[in-house]
Order: sequence, then C-alpha cells, then structure tokens
Amino acid sequence: MTHAKLFILSAASGTGKTSLASALVQNVSGVETSVSHTTRKPRPGEQDGVHYHFVDRAAFDAMVARGEFLEHATVFGNSYGTSRNEVENRLRQGKGVVLDIDWQGARSVKRLMPEAVSIFILPPSREVLAQRLVDRGQDSPDVIARRMHEAISEMSHYMEFDYIVVNDEFDLALADLQRIVRGQGDPRVSHVDIEALLRE
Repeated sequence: MTHAKLFILSAASGTGKTSLASALVQNVSGVETSVSHTTRKPRPGEQDGVHYHFVDRAAFDAMVARGEFLEHATVFGNSYGTSRNEVENRLRQGKGVVLDIDWQGARSVKRLMPEAVSIFILPPSREVLAQRLVDRGQDSPDVIARRMHEAISEMSHYMEFDYIVVNDEFDLALADLQRIVRGQGDPRVSHVDIEALLRE
C-alpha cells in the first residue's frame, strides 16, 4: 500500500504520459488517477467520468469562478481542470493520487501543494515523438507539426520537476515510475540527450 501522496505526471503530447499513468495505477496498489474536467469533445472510445469529466464551456467557467479547480489551463483551444475536492478527498482516504496534467498545471499544483512529487516524461528522441504522433492517427499533418513545435517549448520545463523518466521502452519507463511512487527513484536521472530534444 502506498501512503497518501500526490504525484504529478507531465510530458509533451504524444510521449505516452496517459498510457503510463493508466498502467501505473493498475500495477501499484492504493494509487488512483484523478479524472480531470475538460471542455474538449470526447475522442472515440472515451467515456465521461472515466477518461475525463466532459463539460461545456459555461459549466467549466462556473467551476473556475467558484474556485473548484486545483489547477486549470487551456491547451490547443480546450480547457482542462483538476477538481480540488476530488484530489483532497482521495488523499484523506489514504490513497495515492496521480495527476496527468501539463507543465502549467504542474506548476500551479506545486505552488499550492509543494509536497507533491512531480515527474516529467521525455521521449527518447524528436524523431520517435513525431512518429508516435503520426501513429496515433488522431491529428492532421498541420496539427502534428504544431504539436511538435509546442513539444519543444513544453520539454524545456523539465528542470522544474523532481524526476525525469524517458519513455523509450514502455515497460522500463513504467518500472521507473513504480520505483518513484514507492520512494525508490533517482531524481532527474536521464540517458537521453535533452539538449538535442530542445534544439530548434
């Protein structure tokens, strides 16, 4: 059983963050994923309340006004937010909570809850990241190009995080995450050429 603790997972789009977060909660007892609210439309196979709480713009803005989000941000025209009440309830129940959010959200959460453990996931190379975005089959070439440009900016924030995990081989990356959650990880250890990832 993992002691109640908040874990933040962030990464550039297409790095595999969401898949790793899902696998992590399946493999570590007492750890759950917080379900974010979003204004974007569901993708094929996504279920309301499971993958996200899908809400319209008016409902989302009302939650912001009432101060119900631990963090919220707008990414690619869609808004995402983490319910403060949901996270705090799970922590009070003694559960570990995983947040799958971007670096902006991570910065906000760390400001409010500095004891949270933050983890940034990197791809092994830009070529691999580009291919993963193509393989998802969800975006047009123009959107993929924009996501790649944004990825460079997003990855530049890696030093703000407590740990770095490189998702080259999924099982190895998952094992690294499990060690971190169990308090056995090494802070900011990386075998990838980060400068090459960030070079325009």
